Amino acid sequence: MLAVKSVNVRDNFKEWCDKISMGETVVISRPRNENIYMINEAEYNALQKAKRNVEYLAMLDKSDEELKAGKVVVKTMEELEAMEN
Repeated sequence: MLAVKSVNVRDNFKEWCDKISMGETVVISRPRNENIYMINEAEYNALQKAKRNVEYLAMLDKSDEELKAGKVVVKTMEELEAMEN
């Protein structure tokens, strides 16, 4: 991970983009600790996938809790088939 001031990124944008595309993460320091991270597309996609996985696992945990608490609806196959029509 590299840290750089925003003025350096602005002055050498292509070079920083090249480093990022090669897998480097760049932290752009800004006033009042409002830093920005620049990452490549593969890293972004991995983070988004991890986020979706966490959200999905939380949904499964909630469903499991509801099941254990008896908050379920029981349907027969005939009732389910009738719902399709």
